[in-house]
Amino acid sequence: MPRRAPTSRGKSLFGEAAPEAKSAAAAAAYRINIDGASRGNPGPAAYGVVIRDASGSVVTKLKKYIGRFTNNVAEYYSLIAAMDYAQSHGARAIRIESDSELLVKQMRGLYKVKSADLQPLYERAQKMSKTFDSFGIDHVYREQNREADALANEALDEVEGKPANPAAAAKPNAPDSTGRRRIPARFRGGVLYLLEDVGLPDGTVVEVSIFPLQKRESS
Repeated sequence: MPRRAPTSRGKSLFGEAAPEAKSAAAAAAYRINIDGASRGNPGPAAYGVVIRDASGSVVTKLKKYIGRFTNNVAEYYSLIAAMDYAQSHGARAIRIESDSELLVKQMRGLYKVKSADLQPLYERAQKMSKTFDSFGIDHVYREQNREADALANEALDEVEGKPANPAAAAKPNAPDSTGRRRIPARFRGGVLYLLEDVGLPDGTVVEVSIFPLQKRESS
């Protein structure tokens, strides 16, 4: 008689549950970008969080000054703030994106937490992560995390009394009369990364024209 393929019904905090077990949760997962910033390390610190729903639409943006801490502490604050918002708004499945390799690998159990300052934050984050039906955390390049980074720095600027940047407040790269927009991007490792959030839902089809922006050397 034909052999049946083995199936796995177990769940893994970060990992790879069987497709049938994770498909429904993954389809409805919120995607959350987080970032922490510290000027001085330790120094004035803040976090930024951008939360998108399953369709890719921005649900909310969070930013907050947290005091004088290291950058790594600020990263954990951003993670906890993101999970706290998700919990309080009934989200059952989330995927976190962070440009902090340390944070991601510690949360995945690949790095040990040696810092006494990070240990209680790590334990709290682990406990909170287990309350979700589906939780994942991924490392991304800084280019993919620019919005969260900008929010963290805005929070620091506000505390330091720096004037808001009028150019940043204006809508960047607004469409021209034909509906086209110019969005800067960077090519790395075979992948083209957009350097600004285009505010489009997942699955949107666009046409890309390539115009390298590197300065030419004068002959």
